[in-house]
Amino acid sequence: MTQPVRPRWLLRQVLTVADDYWNHNVAFHRRIVRDAALRGGNALDVGCGDGLLLARLATVCRRAVGLETDEQAVARARRRLEQTPQAEVLLDDVMDPDLPQRIGTFETVSCVATLHHLPLEPALARLSELVTPGGRLIVVGLAANRSLWDWVLSALAVLPLRAVGALRRETPDIGVVTHPPRESLAEIRAAASRMLPEARIRRRFYYRYTLIWDHPTEVL
Repeated sequence: MTQPVRPRWLLRQVLTVADDYWNHNVAFHRRIVRDAALRGGNALDVGCGDGLLLARLATVCRRAVGLETDEQAVARARRRLEQTPQAEVLLDDVMDPDLPQRIGTFETVSCVATLHHLPLEPALARLSELVTPGGRLIVVGLAANRSLWDWVLSALAVLPLRAVGALRRETPDIGVVTHPPRESLAEIRAAASRMLPEARIRRRFYYRYTLIWDHPTEVL
C-alpha cells in the first residue's frame, strides 16, 4: 500500500530544509523526490553517498534504504539520518549476488552519479531486479565524451554552468569517491536497448543524462 501524495508546499519545505549544499547531482533531487512521492511506498538510493537524497526520499516514502560501499560516506549518511527512523543506510554492494533476496524490491530505485562506477549491463540488470512491478528506476548518470557532438555540447555548456554554479554557490566536491565515466551516451543507449528496451534516456544539462524505466505491472 502506497502513501498519499504529499502536497507541493510540503515538498518545497522538505527540499529547503535539507538543502545544505548544491551541485550538479543535487540539481536533480527535486524531480526525483516529486516523482517518488507519486508512488510513496519504499525507496532505494543506490550509491547514496552522504545521504542527502535519501533524507529527502524518507520524507515522502514509507521506508528509504541507501546502499553505499564507502565506509566514510556510510558513517556520514548515518549521522545525517540518525533522527529519521524510516531511513536506513547499508554498507553493501548493489552487485552482491544475494542482495535482491536480502533487501527485496522498491517502488522507487534511484541511482545518481553511480552507474558509471559499475559494469554497465550487469548493473542495469541488477537495478531492474530491485524495482517492484509498477515501480520506477531513475538513473541520473554521467557519460564520456566520444563523438564530436558530445564535445561540442559539453563546450557550449561551460559558461552557463559556471554562471549557475556561482549563483547557487556550488559545492562540487562533497568528499565522496568519484570516477570518470567510461561509456559514451551512445554506448549507454545501446546497452539500455538490450537490457531495458522500454527505458527512456535523455541528455540533460549539468553534464548529465537521465534514464527512466518503469517496471511493468504484473497481470494475473
